[in-house]
Amino acid sequence: MRARPPRAGELLALAGAVCVIVAMFLPWYQRAAGRLDAWDTFGPAVALLMLAAGAGLWLFVCTVAERSVALPVAVSVWTVLLGLLGVISAIVRLLERPEHSSQLSAGPWLALAGALAILAGAWQSLRDERVSTYEPVSPPPRPRP
Repeated sequence: MRARPPRAGELLALAGAVCVIVAMFLPWYQRAAGRLDAWDTFGPAVALLMLAAGAGLWLFVCTVAERSVALPVAVSVWTVLLGLLGVISAIVRLLERPEHSSQLSAGPWLALAGALAILAGAWQSLRDERVSTYEPVSPPPRPRP
């Protein structure tokens, strides 16, 4: 198996996935009793953000490791959908303040930036129509009867 070099879209999706993963461990909300992170306020929005990060990582791995373009294209289609859901859920987490929290910390902002990067990277991956690094197979011509 020969690894292909990643394109700009896959690198952007990978950077977005890393941002979302790092954001999960940063403080998200400030309240009188202390800070809350994503794990303290776990819900559907955080699960969708984790799915978007997983899709961004999977897009990068599929593009680098697969010989054909069929699986990376399919994964990029799903990554666009999950990236869009991740952006929506990050916006919901920015607008929602759980457990009487008084202010936002860095976590939800970094998660929003990462989800936007995943969406933009997957979209760019779909739009990039560069020829594969492998030569196309062309069958030999048939002899005439």
